[in-house]
Amino acid sequence: MRAVTLMSSGLDSVAALAIAQKSSDVVLALTFDYGQRSVRREIDYSKAICDHYGIEHRIILLDWLKDITNTSLVNEEVDVPELSVDDLSGKNESVTEDSAKSVWVPNRNGVFLNIAASFAESYDCDTVIAGFNGEEAKTFPDNSKEFVDASDRCFSYSTANGVEVLAPLIDMDKKSIVHEAIEAKAPLEWSWSCYHGEDKPCGVCESCVRRARAFHEAGLKDPLMVRLDV
Repeated sequence: MRAVTLMSSGLDSVAALAIAQKSSDVVLALTFDYGQRSVRREIDYSKAICDHYGIEHRIILLDWLKDITNTSLVNEEVDVPELSVDDLSGKNESVTEDSAKSVWVPNRNGVFLNIAASFAESYDCDTVIAGFNGEEAKTFPDNSKEFVDASDRCFSYSTANGVEVLAPLIDMDKKSIVHEAIEAKAPLEWSWSCYHGEDKPCGVCESCVRRARAFHEAGLKDPLMVRLDV
């Protein structure tokens, strides 16, 4: 199975690659620049991941996506929400729902998958690897199994070779993802999850809090934080 992988350098994309590459020939990783706050970190860390695995790395510029996005993931005039572990407990779902809305980018994963499917067909690959996962699917519908299945149906028409999406984390929460990533020897010391692009993760955005909680629940130290001596 030859594959193209979506690579943001986040925990999920790195874990998905590490798991999938054991049974797949991953020939290309795509990192998207749509003006997100953390874009330079994502590009640099993704390159390190690709160097680790010896995979071709391409950066896809989507400046038009920045132009039509008004939420905080791209618009630096809007504050990124700060959450706590208690906010992720599910006791007040409106907190995570509001957080998801505040970082939403119009049809982002749909755009990513369609571009990756084009590369997959061109590179004679039958698979696109994505880090979609069960935990984030609760508030981000474009992380769900239903979204993956719908994309597969679309690609059965729009690609000559019937490209399919492989989402090895689709039923996992973040704790399980951490365990699986460590088991697969994923280079998580070069995995950047923070919505911001500073020298160190902010620790309070939703992505940082989910990652920190996952490592804490797994009883493991985050290799990135060890490397950064945080």
